[in-house]
Amino acid sequence: MNMKKILTWAGVAFLLFFLFSAPDQASNVVNGILGSLRGAAEAVITFMQNLFTS
Repeated sequence: MNMKKILTWAGVAFLLFFLFSAPDQASNVVNGILGSLRGAAEAVITFMQNLFTS
């Protein structure tokens, strides 16, 4: 097996362990990531609107 596959499976195993051992914290992490992505998308939309309406 190459290193990339080993690290990928180790990452998946860690995520599953984190999900099952601390579901409340895992949901908070996911909500934080999704909130950040939403904020970034809104910032890009605002930028594009200002760029083309000015």
